Amino acid sequence: MKKSIYLLISLFIIILLSACGEAENSGQIENLPSSESKAKESLLEDEKTSAQHSVPDRDLKVHFIDVGQGDSTLLQFSDHEQEYAILIDAGDFTGTEVIDYLKKEKIKVVDLAIGTHPDADHIGQLDEVIHSFDVGEVWLSGNNSDSDTFAAVLEAINREDVNYHEPRSGEQYDIGPLALYVLHPKEITGDGNKESISIKIVYGNISFIFTGDASIESEKEMIDRGMDLKADFLHLGHHGAATSTSERFLEAVSPKIAIYSAGADNPYGHPDIDVINRIKSRGIKIYGTDIHGTIVVATDGRNFTINTEREEKLQNKTVSDNETGKQNDEPNKKISENGCIDIDNAPIEELEKIIHIGPERAKEVMEGR
Repeated sequence: MKKSIYLLISLFIIILLSACGEAENSGQIENLPSSESKAKESLLEDEKTSAQHSVPDRDLKVHFIDVGQGDSTLLQFSDHEQEYAILIDAGDFTGTEVIDYLKKEKIKVVDLAIGTHPDADHIGQLDEVIHSFDVGEVWLSGNNSDSDTFAAVLEAINREDVNYHEPRSGEQYDIGPLALYVLHPKEITGDGNKESISIKIVYGNISFIFTGDASIESEKEMIDRGMDLKADFLHLGHHGAATSTSERFLEAVSPKIAIYSAGADNPYGHPDIDVINRIKSRGIKIYGTDIHGTIVVATDGRNFTINTEREEKLQNKTVSDNETGKQNDEPNKKISENGCIDIDNAPIEELEKIIHIGPERAKEVMEGR
């Protein structure tokens, strides 16, 4: 992992282009190399090392933090008195929930912080995490953004001299008793959501999959690579949106538990009712931060427990006609009483009918939800 002056140059270019209004969110971060190991050793072993599946002697706690309409997960574990903390995404830039939660949990060192993709509801508080805690290493996908939030993250990485890496499919790491597999992306083309960093965590005999906002197309790519996707827990892609969690992906993962992160009464309709029905029809238990608040999974590598901030239950939803194989003549139309189309919730077929929208713009609106 090499670090150079190019990080600073890249940050300067992004800020300059953003100020001129010319930056485009369509390319990768150019010349943003990985950093050298700092004085303290990196927590990551050589990526070619085979992950060990020995049963740990301490519990792993996975905190699905309630950050409203955003995403953030904290993993805490230890090995021979060595404490570890991994942060996957860091909520929206409008809040302080992640910082507050890390402080509440008395976290001082974040060994690895992963920003799955450049969206502000996933890396929103990452710059403050880097400034406020001793962060050992940061992973970003390599895709670019012209947002101030993204620029602030790059600036924080540079200012705090943090190790940096852009992971790719097939990499494997041992972090104490925890094994981490990179599932996606294999390469980047500038599609931030589709190329979200996706990982599998294995702790003893218990496993978790996280996919950021990866799309159904991304899920297909993971399956087609022949990767082992079986896991006990699936963190639903894109906050439970219809753009993720395909039937085929559910079949490949076969989770016991599904968890999604979304804000209560969010304007995007997350989680999508068809996704919820698809999961329930398979007998998979489901939890959501909008309903249950912060969700904490504790496991010793053999068994697990789930504790929720609130005991509320998801409303029972009938399996839709689409899920039972019947043809539905009126598929989930989101139209207000005055006949106007609700752009935040309407299906793509309705969006395409709007004048000056068309298929391409409709797709962008759907991906932005």
